[in-house]
Amino acid sequence: MNDTNTEPDFAQLAPDNIIDAIESLDMRCDARIFPLNSYENRVYQIGIEDQQPVIAKFYRPHRWTDEQILEEHHFTEELARLEIPVVAPLCINGQTLIHTQAYRLALYPRRGGRVAELDNLEHLAWISRFIGRIHAVGSTTRFKLRPDISIQAYATEPSNHLLANDFIPDYLNNAYQTLIEDLLKLLEQRFDASAYRFIRLHGDCHAGNILWTDKGPHFVDFDDSRNGPAIQDLWMMLSGNHNDQQEQLHRILDSYSEFYDFNPAEISLIEPLRTLRIIHYAGWLAQRWQDPAFPASFPWFNTPNYWEQHILELREQFSLLQENEEFST
Repeated sequence: MNDTNTEPDFAQLAPDNIIDAIESLDMRCDARIFPLNSYENRVYQIGIEDQQPVIAKFYRPHRWTDEQILEEHHFTEELARLEIPVVAPLCINGQTLIHTQAYRLALYPRRGGRVAELDNLEHLAWISRFIGRIHAVGSTTRFKLRPDISIQAYATEPSNHLLANDFIPDYLNNAYQTLIEDLLKLLEQRFDASAYRFIRLHGDCHAGNILWTDKGPHFVDFDDSRNGPAIQDLWMMLSGNHNDQQEQLHRILDSYSEFYDFNPAEISLIEPLRTLRIIHYAGWLAQRWQDPAFPASFPWFNTPNYWEQHILELREQFSLLQENEEFST
């Protein structure tokens, strides 16, 4: 395992460093560098002389080991070989993970597109068929090094970080702590009561990671790939009121099941997984708050109003979990 503790932070990633990193790979950069919308890593579209631009992802230091990154690369390469529309990393001199100037990066072909319209049922069906194919491949084995989606990782650790580092205002601290304790117990009950299987997932399959062209969808950014229940890659496509989501879920599962058998017991995990994502998102922002990009991009975070609304949202989720409200097939 490579030691990533010597990696510099993103503050030192200047345009000259980016150009030098690309040109060290025998590519001639034309100095056109466009930052793309990414916070966890730093991602740029880079112009290459007499060629199509490439997308360069500079990995956040200390987050993943080389071996964990390569597991994700191998997964997307496996999917791409089966003509599933995922954007896999380019292989440069036999390597997909590149070490240069103390940074780790991967290059990707540029694949344009617009954000998928998940309220379009025909588009939703098309996307769901491909997710079924992704899961058919993902189910053949599990990640050995990348972690599982778990209550510990997505709720216990983030909430502990928030409390230990004084993010929660004093007047809300007791309310938050009590609520989290109750939620953790209820989440354990809901996961224990559901039968599910862990497979390799995209892990963060929201609309922004599904790009649409006239040829259909393609899937990007497998950086959060983990082992987890199949429903994790499906529930984030639901939107609107409960009836809308019911209709969408039926369309999703009908199309998805053409390629991979869905276990209906996993439907009971939609609200627990939504709750985990809410807690995890707040913890993620807190953990990255020292990165200058985060206060600039999320100025509403860590304000009294934010925490009041966050606790209210968690209370609503607690009520849903208590009521055992779930979707039907």
